[in-house]
Amino acid sequence: MRFAVAEDHAALAAAAAALLAKEAGPELVRSGWPGGSPDRVEAVWRRLAGLGLPALLVPEQAGGLGLDEDALTPLLTELGRSGLPVPAVETIAVGAPLLAAADSPLLDRVMSGETVLTASHHPSAPVPFAARAELLVLRVGEQVRLYERGEVVLEPLGSVDGSRALARVAAPPGGGVLLAEGPRQLAVVWGRGVLGTAALLLGLGERMLDLTVAHVRERRQFGAPVGSFQAVQHSLADALVALRFAAPAVLAAGWAQSTGQPDAVLRTSMAKVLASDAARRVARTAIQCHGAIGCTTEYELHLYAKRTWALAADWGDPDRHRRLIAAELGLSEEGTANDRT
Repeated sequence: MRFAVAEDHAALAAAAAALLAKEAGPELVRSGWPGGSPDRVEAVWRRLAGLGLPALLVPEQAGGLGLDEDALTPLLTELGRSGLPVPAVETIAVGAPLLAAADSPLLDRVMSGETVLTASHHPSAPVPFAARAELLVLRVGEQVRLYERGEVVLEPLGSVDGSRALARVAAPPGGGVLLAEGPRQLAVVWGRGVLGTAALLLGLGERMLDLTVAHVRERRQFGAPVGSFQAVQHSLADALVALRFAAPAVLAAGWAQSTGQPDAVLRTSMAKVLASDAARRVARTAIQCHGAIGCTTEYELHLYAKRTWALAADWGDPDRHRRLIAAELGLSEEGTANDRT
């Protein structure tokens, strides 16, 4: 089977990419870290909302674009490439569609970018962007519930990616507003979160590879560009191949979810494994090829590498998804129920 991005989906992703190329440079990304100015980041998020990004999966009758998971992949790949520290997966793939399904009066504020929303699918895990969000979509037992900031207790935490505004959240079990419940709905939420995170990782890998190729073309040692050395060429070629293998797997997962394929869970886990492994390989190769400057946190490469390391572990790390794949293929009986949702 051959996968290609639909013309309208590509057009939306291109519009977002053009805005991000103009507005979301390394300085803006760094402003999302502690000590920076997150207001600048949120201003760009509101501009992206003007293009309809948070409304991507929201039905047209609720004021959204009415698209499906097929459109999610190219769009979030571009957001990943930018490194913009916003709750893109949490809002676009998870929160906004749930608010629409529940007919929440807060949906319009989320779709306009006026209200920052985040989400987490693991009851005990720290929640990304919780320290900045006004609305939190959290899993409580077999339910997903919506909480306003004043309803929860937040404990800010450090992260390898400081721009994630990570916090541990304590929410009252009976509080908030019910958005979804039961294994079937939880599986949909989980699948979209995993798919969106895989797409972000693809974009991050592409950004780091582009940075590294540009660097080794300019950097000279022994009177020649570093990029002319065979060891460097082979390392970058291997990183590129890993990304090229991951990209169609992520597209296939989006197609499987949008068309309700019976193997959607399997395809989604495969996408997350391949995208996580590929992006982490690119990060490792990029740091090595940059030499000493690649080890300095002041250099922009670390903005993308650290985000990669954080996202590779989010929405299920590769080990968890490999267990799920093994279970789906009948190679293992362990972890099936927990890993699937």
